[in-house]
Amino acid sequence: MTRLLEFLIALALVLALFLVIGVVLPSHRHLEGSVESNRKMTIVYDTVNNVRRLKDWSLMLPGDPAHLKYSGGADGNVGKGAKVEFTSDVASAWKSGSWEITDSQAPPAGGGPAKVVYAIVDQTPGSNKSSEINLTPTGRNNRNVRISQSYDVDYGWNLYGRFLGMYIKSQIGDSLDAGLAKLSSNLATIPNFDYRVEGTKLTDLKITEVPAENLLVVNAGSIERSNDAIKKSILANQEWIKRVMEANDLEPAGPFRIVTTELATQTYTFDVVQPVRKKGGAAKADDAAAATPAPAGDAAQLQVKTAGTPVTYVHTDAHQAATAKYTGYMSELDAARNGLRAWALTNGHAMTDRPYETWNSGVDKSFTDESSTYDIYWAIKY
Repeated sequence: MTRLLEFLIALALVLALFLVIGVVLPSHRHLEGSVESNRKMTIVYDTVNNVRRLKDWSLMLPGDPAHLKYSGGADGNVGKGAKVEFTSDVASAWKSGSWEITDSQAPPAGGGPAKVVYAIVDQTPGSNKSSEINLTPTGRNNRNVRISQSYDVDYGWNLYGRFLGMYIKSQIGDSLDAGLAKLSSNLATIPNFDYRVEGTKLTDLKITEVPAENLLVVNAGSIERSNDAIKKSILANQEWIKRVMEANDLEPAGPFRIVTTELATQTYTFDVVQPVRKKGGAAKADDAAAATPAPAGDAAQLQVKTAGTPVTYVHTDAHQAATAKYTGYMSELDAARNGLRAWALTNGHAMTDRPYETWNSGVDKSFTDESSTYDIYWAIKY
């Protein structure tokens, strides 16, 4: 009986000590980490302002797309109101929950800081969880961006949670730091092109459905990187394509396009491509309607004879692509392609195949007139 009494007294003392320590421990915990990136502010802000990109860098929620569900925000689930809900069988502490953007402040047009705030819900102890990401221009001429991410949680009178808060640095802090490092690495893979800079000639960036098409293709090979050599090659290859169209009773189904394989210092490797269709199936090629491909599914495969020519016939399936409009000289298209790629990667799309442009203003004008227009396409994985 005496031993039982001693045990109960000892237990009471331990519980009392637990209560005293729990009351003394902080009811709120705050963590913060930072990293620096040399990417443009536009790229960094668009990355952290998109809930679809969280899985690519944050270690504070599941990375398996099968366990994620997106909703809210602007197109593409960006900005205030965008939300990602998750479930996790791997990290039992998460179980289920969500990250939602509750505040989003874009950088001013003239340059300056930006901020994105996430409200966090999960099954770990605590409430009012949030993560604030602050972006601050830094470095010489403010060319770099300092990315600071904080994590806050309230435990209130949850004494068990207060005790767990003593280990929050190892539980959350390590994941926060590792996530920032991963974010910096991911940003480094994106072309450093500000696709929203004031006065940009790259416009109307979006994801589009490209219909199934019938194409006549000539591999131009590796051409000297000069306007005269490139122009001469394009015109010569267009003549071959024209002969094949006449021999097979075909007509253009839209503007010709250039598919880029490699733009080196001294050479340019590309294909000349012409979308085609059977004659009489639509308006004449010089009509405005000819500039628009037929709807997906209308371009049934053709029987095309190309023997004795450098032309090959290709039938492509419908697919998705990142696209943009550009106005300027053809010599500026490489930078425009990088701009489109930067936008697509920033928005979580992986590129595939080679990029191409439709030359809406023809060959001659594209080399000499800055008002020439192009539609740039780059297929994406989906």
